[in-house]
Amino acid sequence: MARALSLYVEADTFVQKLDPMVKLLYILIAILIPFVILPFRWVGAVFILLSCVLLLYAKVFPRVLPLLGFSFLILISIVIIQGLFMPGNKTPAVEIFGLTFYKEGLLYALTLCIRVLDVLLAFALLVLTTRPSDLIQSLVKRGLSPRFGYVLSSALQVIPQMMSQVDSIMDAQRSRGLETEGSLWVRLKAFIPLIGPVVMSSLLETRERAMALEVRGFSASGKKTFLYEREPLVLDKILQWALIASLVISLVARFTVL
Repeated sequence: MARALSLYVEADTFVQKLDPMVKLLYILIAILIPFVILPFRWVGAVFILLSCVLLLYAKVFPRVLPLLGFSFLILISIVIIQGLFMPGNKTPAVEIFGLTFYKEGLLYALTLCIRVLDVLLAFALLVLTTRPSDLIQSLVKRGLSPRFGYVLSSALQVIPQMMSQVDSIMDAQRSRGLETEGSLWVRLKAFIPLIGPVVMSSLLETRERAMALEVRGFSASGKKTFLYEREPLVLDKILQWALIASLVISLVARFTVL
């Protein structure tokens, strides 16, 4: 089975059916409120929990686990560096293997970790539950340049597209007797025979895509039409106003209560 050229996961849930603009608004709110308006750790933790719940309901949370595993290494490095070497460290908190971690640095590292996870999960919700074509169409309808929309669509699809090409080329090279698995030296020897076809196929595909776009009138002037029209849902409006209301409430709390 060919690999899909996007990270979108098909599922019959309301999250996949939402307007991409609502998800973009959620990302904006998930960054603005815990980063700028209410910069408290518990606020960021609430958005992390909300994103996890939505990812679980959308049946895409297993796809997030590799991303979390990779980010875990970065978060550990943040904790070590800030806990040991932050300039404002004064209060010893814990000693591990003769290294003293300080309370101020650990708390600051916790804040950074919460913010990193908040951003990662919010963007994962958009990428895993939204078709790139739906996202670009929604943006173009709201005034985004079709050229910029095409660039954005290509950026969203470049990783799964390259993965698909690498899988196909590796299968072809294995059928010719090339060893691609084994020791580190064996894999290094197989790198050049693999990377060359990947680069060349990417260049050829880019040229063919540019020609196909011109044939379809991509550069033509005039109003653009769309093959598929998405009917707006009532839930889109409800969630959109709920997100705007949460932003307003956080602003009121920031400037009046706190």
